[in-house]
Amino acid sequence: MKVVLLAGGKGSRLGNLTDTLPKPLIKIGGKPILWHIMKTYAYYGFKEFIICTGYKSSLIKSYFFHYNTHKNDFTINLANSEIAFHNQASEDWKVTLIDTGLNTHKGGRIKRIEPYLDSDTNMLTYADGLADINIKDLLHFHEHHGKLITITGVSRDSKFGEIIEKNNKVLTFEEKPNNSLINGGFMVFNKELLRRLTENSEFERKVLKELAAQGEVMVYKHYGNWACMDTYKEYLSLNALWDNKDAFWKKW
Repeated sequence: MKVVLLAGGKGSRLGNLTDTLPKPLIKIGGKPILWHIMKTYAYYGFKEFIICTGYKSSLIKSYFFHYNTHKNDFTINLANSEIAFHNQASEDWKVTLIDTGLNTHKGGRIKRIEPYLDSDTNMLTYADGLADINIKDLLHFHEHHGKLITITGVSRDSKFGEIIEKNNKVLTFEEKPNNSLINGGFMVFNKELLRRLTENSEFERKVLKELAAQGEVMVYKHYGNWACMDTYKEYLSLNALWDNKDAFWKKW
């Protein structure tokens, strides 16, 4: 089972923070938000990741390519480039990085990583959302309802589209929310979803709406904490939580 992270957007609402870095590499407590999200999944035992890159893709690739050299002390033999790490502190993750295009819609990004998905069930999330969600409970919910995709519904005063649901079945999505449930990411999908996608698919506005109309979208309601880093104010807030040791998402 793979965890797919949509990390291709620029994050223009973060101001000049994303002039030099892609949004997933903006740091909370000295670590990229992408790392924090991956740590949440790894805590529950899901350690195989596929990262869909786009804006400043090379920087995300470079971060993981040089991950061990940044994290550890080492000796390098310049004659043959052999490296001996001294403290060897690392993560037991397998990370696949795929450049899915600069301006590709989210559905298109998912379609482009199809060759790397070999399990019938996989996970999917955005690279800017954090939660104290129980990933195993989410997966259990998905495996028992028999529908194509599960999204996680979170409550927030929001500019994002509202989920209209009944008995956990998503009926539709409203463009003008009434501050009820919104899609907080942390999704689970069956491989059949890939047949519904093209390399130009709009995921939320088209694919999810169509699947909801067909009764194929369920919502796992998360009543705990959730936040995203969409604006500079949210960036400051998340860093303040970390600095004050109030990072609700930190389980490790």
